[in-house]
Amino acid sequence: MLLYPLYTLLFSDTGLTVWQISSLFVIWSVSSIALEVPSGAWADASSRRALLIGGPLLSAVSFGLWVGWPSYWTFALGFLLWGLKGALTSGALEALVYDELARVSASSRYATLMGRAEVAGVLAAMCSGLVAAPVFTVGGFDAVGAASVAVSVIASLTAMLLPENRTAAAADEPELGWANTLAAGVTEVRTSRPVRAAVVFVAVVASIWGALDEYTPLLIVSFGTPAADVALQMVVVWAGAAAGGLLAGRAAQLSRRSMSALICCGAVLMAAGALAGHGLSVVLLAVAFGVFQLATIVADARLQDSISGPARATVTSLAGMSTDVTMLFVYTGYAAIAGVGGHGAAFAVLMLPYLTMALWLAVSRRLTSTKVEGGGSAS
Repeated sequence: MLLYPLYTLLFSDTGLTVWQISSLFVIWSVSSIALEVPSGAWADASSRRALLIGGPLLSAVSFGLWVGWPSYWTFALGFLLWGLKGALTSGALEALVYDELARVSASSRYATLMGRAEVAGVLAAMCSGLVAAPVFTVGGFDAVGAASVAVSVIASLTAMLLPENRTAAAADEPELGWANTLAAGVTEVRTSRPVRAAVVFVAVVASIWGALDEYTPLLIVSFGTPAADVALQMVVVWAGAAAGGLLAGRAAQLSRRSMSALICCGAVLMAAGALAGHGLSVVLLAVAFGVFQLATIVADARLQDSISGPARATVTSLAGMSTDVTMLFVYTGYAAIAGVGGHGAAFAVLMLPYLTMALWLAVSRRLTSTKVEGGGSAS
């Protein structure tokens, strides 16, 4: 998607302020939050693959609006559609992959497989960064927008190739309707301590770096980098994220103390890179993004291992909703901090929750699932 490394610049070039850009991210998150859990229950009660097919088409409409009629309100409408797409696919993909692996007795491969899938996505983003610069130079935002619409349609067609089966055990159980599925998922999160802890772990780990990723092009520009070179520097950042995805399978075996140390190192490197503001800064940011990519996949794998009920997509969507709610605070906090101290200061201050999470992991007796504590969840 060639528009991805450049769309914050599209907002800025249209005349939007940092506060307006942050408000768009808030709209994005709110739309996802409103539909995240209902769509998860829908995925459990119907076809998960159908939602994965329909979701990217909403993104195609969104990007077409942005480049065709750039304004604050079309950006807002586009984010509403993109948020709906995220709600439809979040939970559905993880549940489909985990259940299909469980069907062939290979659920221990979940972290490795999802890590590789993340790497494939990151590599695609890296290619978009390499291609976006010359395409943008020739055709501007119209060209990169048209390419992004085409890629979204291709993603929808690709989702048709995914398998979808239910396990034999699930086939013998009575089919749950949407309301009962939703209730089952909420009940499992409310009553199961390992599931509840895993949901919190996912929300904290995924939300902060996920939100900061949206501001990374603006941070790089603040270093004095020309706008045309931002996409190329984002390639370095995504390379770090790709490396983290490749290592996720092995990292799933780490103890809570090792995970604590890893998250702490990632936070320190992110803050140092954001504040340094020179050539090596992007390398430090890349390593930090790799650490947080790895930690996010491990957190998701431990959540999936902890779920035992029939509403896997619903529980995963509850974790996604918690992540989106946390992102709202990150977006608001970023705008406030950046307005006073700049982008580098905002990145650095927002590493403090990671240090708190690292401390919690170091002193807690449980991480997420007792099943994982011995290191047998994935390889």
